[in-house]
Amino acid sequence: MIAYLKGNLEIKTKGYIVIEVAGVGYKVYMPENATQKLGEIGQEVKVHTFMRVREDDVSLYGFITNEELRMFELLLSVSGIGAKGALTILSNVTPSSFAIAVISNDVNVLKKLPGIGPKTAQRIILELKDKLKKEQEIVTEETAENTELQEVIVDDEKITEAVSALQVLGYSRKEIADALVNVDLKALSVEDIIRKGLANLAKGI
Repeated sequence: MIAYLKGNLEIKTKGYIVIEVAGVGYKVYMPENATQKLGEIGQEVKVHTFMRVREDDVSLYGFITNEELRMFELLLSVSGIGAKGALTILSNVTPSSFAIAVISNDVNVLKKLPGIGPKTAQRIILELKDKLKKEQEIVTEETAENTELQEVIVDDEKITEAVSALQVLGYSRKEIADALVNVDLKALSVEDIIRKGLANLAKGI
């Protein structure tokens, strides 16, 4: 499995890029907005990757952030959504906005995305929230005894919603607690808590 690629950007076009690493050119399919954010041809770039292996095809999909990669993997787990559809969705919504829509049952946000109708939007919310609930049922002794975690995730609907949204993106409650422990949660909106949490998680705080 290839976790990421770091090399020179040789081709940058709609739908995919080519990165040269140690003399080998890797064709990587990417969301359109992510491609636009990459550097210029000839510059060194780094993309997180997902390798999809099928009987008749081996493809690489690239993302600028881990959150985009996590969202792509989550979308692939939803019945009826393939890699092409997941890339299109990622081109039109940020991971944080997507997570908020799932947690808040906001079908209207999801059904506005290309290729997503009301039924598919409802299926995305149902399947991902069910997955989140199953993960929340698995509580280790370490998590249960972590008093710092309990102090961060207090009995506050706003904070609970933000934490749940971050969990939708694949982060554990322990990781989220560590990322939010020094954040003034009471003063921020749900969206701002999520953005701050993602920023700290990206830094490894």
